[in-house]
Amino acid sequence: MDNMLNFIKAFLGVLWGGVSQIFVGIFGGIFQMFNFPAYYDAFWVNANGWGAGEWILAILIAIVVVAILAALVWVIVWFAIRLVKRFKKPVINQDLLDEIHNLKKQILKVTQEKDRILRMKVTGAEGDAFLEGLEGEEGEEEGQGEDSKLKEGESRFFKLTEVDQVYENYTPPEYDNEITLEQICDRFRNFAASRLRLYYEPRIIRLFWAGMSTTRLLILQGISGTGKTSLAYATGQFLDNPATIASVQPSWRDRTELFGYFNEFTKRFNETEVLKKMYEATWNENIYITVLDEMNIARVEYYFAEMLSILEMPSRDNWIVDLVPSGWPNDPKHVVKGRFTLPQNMWFVGTANNDDSTFAISDKVYDRAIPININTKGVPFDAPDTDKLYISFKHVEGMFKKAQEEHKVSQEVIDKINTLDDYVIEHFRLAFGNRIVKQLKEFVPSYVACGGTEIDGIDYVLCNKILRKFESLNLGFIRDEIDGLCDYLSELFGEENMGESKEYLQRLKKLF
Repeated sequence: MDNMLNFIKAFLGVLWGGVSQIFVGIFGGIFQMFNFPAYYDAFWVNANGWGAGEWILAILIAIVVVAILAALVWVIVWFAIRLVKRFKKPVINQDLLDEIHNLKKQILKVTQEKDRILRMKVTGAEGDAFLEGLEGEEGEEEGQGEDSKLKEGESRFFKLTEVDQVYENYTPPEYDNEITLEQICDRFRNFAASRLRLYYEPRIIRLFWAGMSTTRLLILQGISGTGKTSLAYATGQFLDNPATIASVQPSWRDRTELFGYFNEFTKRFNETEVLKKMYEATWNENIYITVLDEMNIARVEYYFAEMLSILEMPSRDNWIVDLVPSGWPNDPKHVVKGRFTLPQNMWFVGTANNDDSTFAISDKVYDRAIPININTKGVPFDAPDTDKLYISFKHVEGMFKKAQEEHKVSQEVIDKINTLDDYVIEHFRLAFGNRIVKQLKEFVPSYVACGGTEIDGIDYVLCNKILRKFESLNLGFIRDEIDGLCDYLSELFGEENMGESKEYLQRLKKLF
């Protein structure tokens, strides 16, 4: 047993001796570094017989040593302060924490109300009703919010119910259903010039009306100040049905910006002016224009996503929007079980400026729309005084269908388009898609009926629906293929034709 104790003592003594030597060495070294008497003795013992230069050198060495020691002290103190702060337990004031928690709850509530008010696109009596609803939410906590809720017998759709009342005894006007598409374009141009002092090239007007035959979404794009918004505005004035201007905001992110939303507390649906005009359009055969002004200041594929999907459906019976989960007895007449069928006689016209303050419009949107580039101002001209036009939506659609029969795109042109599709796939890895071919068959006949030529209509569709996709490619790699494509277009359609497409391709080439 004694041997074991001696072993343990000797064995652990080795370890302890090493540890103690470490501490002795560390603290001994620190003591030696700060042994100022030793520095003093070393200085004066060797100072006898120094010259001026040696004194200066000695003083410099002393200053350097003092600076090193001072820096070391500063580092040690800095680390010590940090350690104290890290491990020091904070003093918690529970009353203060409770007050902070209550303030956060109030901030959250105010933020939610602010967001709801920003989404509200209603005015007048409906705005008052909404504000009453907000007051009711505050009063409910005190037992005083009953008056702000929906009263028995009231409709939760205030504006839509007003439309029902206005059109209860509606008598449609006498429409001019003998006019042709070409006459409409000429008459509109003269009306805009004589009554509104707005001047447009005949080609822009033809593109606009031909675009209406192809899709319910038109995009007017180009530099600022060329009359994009005014073109849609003038169309509404010409048809004696003013366009609805919806100014897109950067905060637009979902469908509530277009339709509105249902307030669960007040039990009222806060309708937008766009929804009101949609509903009004279901009561008559007038043509309605809704302008999405500065449409790409927010992401179009966010707030207009549902509309893009619905309007793409081939059967108009499926153009249905769910406004509320279920139907109530006092709902508007055309809102059935909370569902609303989109009108066939409404077109959406988006205006877009392409600059640093806007978002790029995605291919998903472009593919479903007809883009019209307006980059020049109209030249003033003398026009005869021209009155408004009363025309029915059904007659316009009938003219579009008639144009597709009388000016049908020939099979020869379709074969050339398919051949061009194969060429583009081989050299640029892009395909047209069935949707664009379908749009070409609808757009070109209407463009011809509006007074244009078939080859110009084909040129426009190819340039703005197909070649536009080249911008998403690496232009540096396709630059050498552009001249070949221009030559191929000349081979298919003639040297003198497809000028817009060739000019666009050459402009792309100059970018690199």
